Amino acid sequence: MGILLAFLGFNWVAFNHAKRMTQFVPTGDRTKSPEDLSTIEKLPLLIFGITVPRPQNDQTPADLGLMHQIVMIESDQHQLEGWHIQATKAPSLGTVILLHGYSASKTQLLTETLAIHEMGYDALLVDFRGSGGSTGNETTIGYAEAEDVAAAFQFTVDQNLPQPVFLYGVSMGGAAVMRAVATTEIEPNGIIVEAVFDEMLTTVENRFDTMGVPAFPAAQLLVFWGGVQHGFNGFEHNPADYAEQIEVPVLMLHGSNDPRATLAEGQHIFDRLAAEQKTIIIFDGAEHESTIGVDPDLWQQSVRSFLEETK
Repeated sequence: MGILLAFLGFNWVAFNHAKRMTQFVPTGDRTKSPEDLSTIEKLPLLIFGITVPRPQNDQTPADLGLMHQIVMIESDQHQLEGWHIQATKAPSLGTVILLHGYSASKTQLLTETLAIHEMGYDALLVDFRGSGGSTGNETTIGYAEAEDVAAAFQFTVDQNLPQPVFLYGVSMGGAAVMRAVATTEIEPNGIIVEAVFDEMLTTVENRFDTMGVPAFPAAQLLVFWGGVQHGFNGFEHNPADYAEQIEVPVLMLHGSNDPRATLAEGQHIFDRLAAEQKTIIIFDGAEHESTIGVDPDLWQQSVRSFLEETK
């Protein structure tokens, strides 16, 4: 009886962790990063899970001096809010769709958007379901969000936005981009993915590692229950597997010191890409953060070259 109660209790904890990680709360203070938690702070967190308030947009392109149009995109019973920023240089060199990471919103990519705009491209920033101006309160860490990527791409076709069209995804956004290209019918001219994990289980294990607690079997149970709650197999949500179905040109941006999506994971994805044209750029010293903020010159050079050479 004691073993059974312990088993049930452990599964309840994992179920609750998965729920709190993937279902945003309306208000409250967000739990600090695992690296910033004290031992005393970690104890209740391990039992009750994290708190993630629904991500909001606290800036607009206008704050960077960019004129923009608010657009709404339909995706799988969700309404996605986007910002379309037209290139001021005529003619536009194409369109870049920018897609944010976990527990973030499209404001996360305003700095990158400004740089892409200055290169002469249209930009379309999109809030995933559950974030910013879009409907919903949940996330699937890139699985269902692949439908949002496909919807955003189709929007560029329907609205006749400038060609060629590229996808730029950060962390979870990169996973969603890779899944969309591998499993839907969209055909972007190229994709840029930054700080992407190779497997769902691995990235969950990494979070336990950064807290200094054993990952097994908690990580496995969290992935299992997270998938059950959202109707998919979490153990099959693996960008490294999607890579084998991706033949469009790929630019990967990765930090050498990323604890959430390690460099080894980035290399694993890169090695399995089916694309003939693929490049990986390593940002020395970068952790799980915006690479344009770590080395703006390297970012500009890498992204500009990729966009210009990929038509």
